[in-house]
Amino acid sequence: MKDKEDKVKKILKRLSQSYPKAHCELKYGNAFELLVATILSAQCTDVRVNLVTPALFQKFPDVKSFAKAQLSEIETAIRSTGFYRNKAKSIKGCSEQIIEKYGGKVPKTMEALYGLPGVGRKTANVVLGNAFGIEEGIVVDTHVNRVSRRLGLTQENTPEKIELDLMKKVPRTQWTQFSHWLIWHGRRRCYARKPDCVHCELASLCPSFGQF
Repeated sequence: MKDKEDKVKKILKRLSQSYPKAHCELKYGNAFELLVATILSAQCTDVRVNLVTPALFQKFPDVKSFAKAQLSEIETAIRSTGFYRNKAKSIKGCSEQIIEKYGGKVPKTMEALYGLPGVGRKTANVVLGNAFGIEEGIVVDTHVNRVSRRLGLTQENTPEKIELDLMKKVPRTQWTQFSHWLIWHGRRRCYARKPDCVHCELASLCPSFGQF
């Protein structure tokens, strides 16, 4: 057990040294904009979302404007992010509920966020951790899923179980930052198809080194 704890500490230290400026790469100005951007990021890159949101938030500058908008208007504005019909329904539904139930302000609890249309635990964690600084859980996207398994931090296959594993091993104060570190590492070094193992900062700690 002590060896496993030491390994996790070493991984965290190296990640912090390798990516000292790691942060959420979605561009947003407030909690609601982050919520919308995170919904749009499903099955879509952050780069693409960031190309869409400036014009989107100019057209619909607040939660009320999204709630009053026609679905077709939102669909047209977000079409290039993919799955735009479902995303538009989620965004409009979220906006309506935020106004009806929470006075137009994005709620700050997992339970409330999870109850909004189209909002799963991952999206809720993104908003809580980045907009409010609340360490409620660890964001498990495709990068966190892949990198955490390669590092031997979990053997689970579902985001929910992977998150539980990681929450037990990573200090709560670092949950949000840990997800940023793994996401940055996944995007910059530990690629899905051809990871750059030769130059990897975590090579000596990774049981998957040399398997690709």
